[in-house]
Amino acid sequence: MGTVREIRIARRTGFCYGVREAIDKAKEASAAGKSTHTLGQVVHNEGVIADLERLGIETVETLDDVDHGAAVVIRAHGVRPDVMERANARGLEVIDGTCTWVIQEHRELARLVDEGYTIVLLGTPNHAEVVGMLGFAPDAIVVDEEEEWEQKVPRKKRMALISQSTQPPWKFEKLAAFMVGRSHELKIVNTVCPVTIRRQEDTVEAAQAVDLMVVVGGRSSANTKELTRLVGIAGKPAIQIEGAADLTDPAVFDGREVVGITGGTSTPIEDLRDVAERVLALAGTPEAAARAQELAEEALAGAATPAGRTTSLPTFVHAEPATSATPTSGAA
Repeated sequence: MGTVREIRIARRTGFCYGVREAIDKAKEASAAGKSTHTLGQVVHNEGVIADLERLGIETVETLDDVDHGAAVVIRAHGVRPDVMERANARGLEVIDGTCTWVIQEHRELARLVDEGYTIVLLGTPNHAEVVGMLGFAPDAIVVDEEEEWEQKVPRKKRMALISQSTQPPWKFEKLAAFMVGRSHELKIVNTVCPVTIRRQEDTVEAAQAVDLMVVVGGRSSANTKELTRLVGIAGKPAIQIEGAADLTDPAVFDGREVVGITGGTSTPIEDLRDVAERVLALAGTPEAAARAQELAEEALAGAATPAGRTTSLPTFVHAEPATSATPTSGAA
């Protein structure tokens, strides 16, 4: 017999604005009868990609895979300037879905290059957003984990620090502090996306009131992994999955009465509802299991109610994370 009686979905979940905008632009182009492609996966979510394919929207890895005159959607991550130039030169209809925050990153990088700074970019090497950023500052030094900072970050008179939008705020702040002692002049350009920060705040807030958090997102999604990490730091167990189908073992929820759910920026809100319904059907009390669909919809409605916002990450974000619960087969 299951023990879960209540589901709470963290507020401000679902697609971030940039992802939603890129997806909508692709759908609008396809609905207008255009041969539509996205340059790379518009979102790291296989279910969404499958839905787009059913609409005739094809994911391509290079511009060579797009026929002359067809529409190509640039995803929220953005691309290098030369990619845009090549697409236009080939006669493609370029639909720019680059996130407005990423566009600001590109402008800041170009300005830093013009001002002659040695640029350090906090980001995941080979991530699409970072690749696009390097198109505006080819000589920028990309760093990621703290263990590599000592070796990679030089000592220069004038340096600047900028970040991939989905990097953890605490890591950006820690790198800034590290760089203070390695330069005479340090310019810090904080390009960590505020939507990412607010999602982390709401996830931590939700974790305080539940027995277990389920974090939904792609296995390779950096911002999803960070949500899982923050839940652990908040002292609560967490499992990370890609979708409801990954939940197969009711024992994961043994003894848990209230379960929280959150998702990365590439996770549609509908997936969170499906996970809520799956948790209740799999491990709910008899009453909760019988009302799984109804309770899942109620949890989703509750997440849409704007109340009790926090304004900054708690100070405990630098603590050691708690031990995670046993992950399901889909956990990353």
